[in-house]
Amino acid sequence: MTITATSILASISNAGKRIDTLLLRYPRFIHAEFMTHRQFSRNASSSRAIPVERLIVDVDRDQAVPVFWGMNQTGMQAREEMSIDDRSATEMLWHDSAKYAVETARLMAGHGAHKQIVNRILEPFAHINVVVTATEWDNFMDLRDHEDAQPEIRALAQTMKSAISTADTQHLYTGQWHLPFVTPEEIREYQGLMDPTRNLRAVSSARCARTSYLTHDGRQSSLAEDVALGERLTKSRPFHASPFEHQSTPYVPSFHDETDQRNFRGWVQNRSLMEKSL
Repeated sequence: MTITATSILASISNAGKRIDTLLLRYPRFIHAEFMTHRQFSRNASSSRAIPVERLIVDVDRDQAVPVFWGMNQTGMQAREEMSIDDRSATEMLWHDSAKYAVETARLMAGHGAHKQIVNRILEPFAHINVVVTATEWDNFMDLRDHEDAQPEIRALAQTMKSAISTADTQHLYTGQWHLPFVTPEEIREYQGLMDPTRNLRAVSSARCARTSYLTHDGRQSSLAEDVALGERLTKSRPFHASPFEHQSTPYVPSFHDETDQRNFRGWVQNRSLMEKSL
């Protein structure tokens, strides 16, 4: 099973406030716990978008399983591990359930069921890819990197801590933008052609919506495709706003409203400025 955290971009404002964007991969069965933290802006890979066979390959290659096989007891925490024999039998049942889910998914797909239905069968055994941006991490780390936390989300919190602590940082000043998934080369190449306060923000939002430089079918997207997707997201009604939360510019009290920071501190969200202009 995979639990990873990769730093996509870390920026520090001229006021000394830091913002980080991470790309996470973890078992989907802990995603509901991750979603309870409201200081995070996030986008996640969708079961409605991933082709069934591609998700099956992912489950076969990298099946999500518990990292700790705890013995049943009262309360939310499993303090003691199962005996070797019981653990072996339970693991076998887990893997058998995954095989049965894959077979069922293929049968459902063979009857023409849409992936938004079929992929739900695979979710207990699948991983999810999530891009998350935040300025405040302490509450999450205090709660999740704790002995009372579910072992899988504790492992995720520890991996996130490591990614943040070892990330390279860039310093941004007033009017400059934190643009996850936009490379320095793209910024230099398109600075004169594509205003980074507009088009490159659209590029970043498109890639954040997909949680990747790749399309949902695994193909490298072109810059033109990313601009087009970003513009479609901008023009869609209702407004698909969450991918526009990751792009941020340093907060300037004399220029921005305090509410423009939303769930960030010291940084203004692209989403906030966009919604004012809609």
